[in-house]
Amino acid sequence: MVPLQDEVTETLVVRARDGDDAAWARLVERYSAMLWAIARGYGLCDADAGDVVQTVWLRLVERLDGLRDPSAVGGWLATTARRESTRLAARRGRDLPPSVAPPAAEPGPPPDQVVVARERVGQVAAALSALPRRCQTLLRLVAQAACHAELAAALRIPVGSVGPTRARCLATLRRLVG
Repeated sequence: MVPLQDEVTETLVVRARDGDDAAWARLVERYSAMLWAIARGYGLCDADAGDVVQTVWLRLVERLDGLRDPSAVGGWLATTARRESTRLAARRGRDLPPSVAPPAAEPGPPPDQVVVARERVGQVAAALSALPRRCQTLLRLVAQAACHAELAAALRIPVGSVGPTRARCLATLRRLVG
């Protein structure tokens, strides 16, 4: 994982505050995947997760001038995404069916390889769903967050706990996959 440089993030925020569209685009590119992962970590369907991500960016636009530490915008975005996800999940409940489109058929590997690969993915998915909720969320965010500080902010844990917690979650996942 390559950590974001706070100076670069701070510069992007300042430039976005000054109306630089390219800076906004870089911020959106950098943090949107993390916001989606947080929203999905709350069990929200694609449409609701999209609403959360859109609302978080709107909140940033509304409060950009008031940010005390522009270099910490990743943590601010993660916290806001958690709050919006909690609010929306509470309002709509978690029993809504996901709006996942069926996968399109692709010409490619022979059917036996596809079956083996799908079985493996199914094993990993089953193992992931058997993990405690906190581990599920952490492993989703690991792939999306740029640094441990953002993960810590998203999960509300100390920065020093991210690595050991991640290691424990991965060890549990490996045991479950077998």
